[in-house]
Amino acid sequence: MRKRFLRIGAFLGFVSVAFGAFGAHSLKSMLQPDQLATFHTAVEYQFYHTLAILLVAVLMHFGRKNLLVYAGTFFVTGIAFFSGSLYILSIGSILKLNLGMIGPITPLGGLCLILGWICLLLSTFTDYDRKYKEEGEK
Repeated sequence: MRKRFLRIGAFLGFVSVAFGAFGAHSLKSMLQPDQLATFHTAVEYQFYHTLAILLVAVLMHFGRKNLLVYAGTFFVTGIAFFSGSLYILSIGSILKLNLGMIGPITPLGGLCLILGWICLLLSTFTDYDRKYKEEGEK
């Protein structure tokens, strides 16, 4: 699972940079300022939580993984729902999409991101050093 999160994080990092550049250069002339701001928010949150996914992958190397797997899964789901819905909302007018169903998805994505941070917080109460202390005592 650790390698999966590393790969997902690397891919999402690439997508964050690509979407950020696309928004800053190509979409600037096509979107209204509020739509462009929404797109920018989606990129920001995607990038922040991409770094959190990479952190989860690194921490999985050191100890118990259950809460970290939940954290990483919530972060991935949150990016898909939160940032994904904001991307669609911001460029929906260009694509001529009916956006009625997209609005409620954004808060669900935000909730997933919050749950990811809670799981990451709770994982810090696990004794990661126990494995290394026991090996040192031998």
